[in-house]
Amino acid sequence: MRVLETPRLALRQLTVDDADFILGLLNEPSFIAQIGDKGIRTIEAARRFLTDGHIASYRRYGYGHYLVELKQAADLQQAAGAGIPIGMCGLIHREHIQEIDVGFAFLPAYWSRGYATEAARAVKEYGHRQLGLTRIVGVVSPGNVGSIRVLEKLGLRFARPVQLTADGDVVHLYD
Repeated sequence: MRVLETPRLALRQLTVDDADFILGLLNEPSFIAQIGDKGIRTIEAARRFLTDGHIASYRRYGYGHYLVELKQAADLQQAAGAGIPIGMCGLIHREHIQEIDVGFAFLPAYWSRGYATEAARAVKEYGHRQLGLTRIVGVVSPGNVGSIRVLEKLGLRFARPVQLTADGDVVHLYD
């Protein structure tokens, strides 16, 4: 089910059928370095990650991460049921810091083309307009220059360092 569309992208809810893509994305060296190692190494673990995380978030909060597909590819392959996934982007309820974060991760082959900014801007606007969220922040590793640039293009600015979990690394909150 498509949730959002932009001129170039289609965003839809993740399903357990996206486990292959998620397994690949979460094990990209850049994902592990910039976002963290989620320890997902098998298709079954990827399915549990989707079910317990993003799919549960849709039910609990009405939002979560969405699969990002190239719109032209998605439209051409709609009869087959899916387009070409290039990343994920969505809203994450950050329990420990009581914030809603616009988060994104894309395959390296699709970096530096404006896709992350396009998707994140659409998700942020969707959160405000459709979901009625008044505050949406960004959370980023301090050295993740590309993601910081995307957050700044969304109008977010560095606010303070935070920890997402009691024993987690310090990251930067942008609001």
